[in-house]
Amino acid sequence: MSIEIKVLGSGCSNCKRLYAEVEKAIEQTGAVATLSKVEDIREIMTYRVLATPALVVNGVVKSAGRVPASAEIAGFLSTRVENRN
Repeated sequence: MSIEIKVLGSGCSNCKRLYAEVEKAIEQTGAVATLSKVEDIREIMTYRVLATPALVVNGVVKSAGRVPASAEIAGFLSTRVENRN
């Protein structure tokens, strides 16, 4: 099964950095994932984050207001994959 990953934000430089870090994490873990950007403020508000960029993995907010390193993101993805087995 594929992991659904969303980067929430307005398209600022930190949002772009987070997107790049997520791409690295996907590559590092070999996860099967769908990665998308969410820039619509109404949709971002549905996740109840107070700051962007935010990272959402399968509907769960994993970070907000910062750019976690790809190693931390890989941990989010690995945990998700392990929980499915």
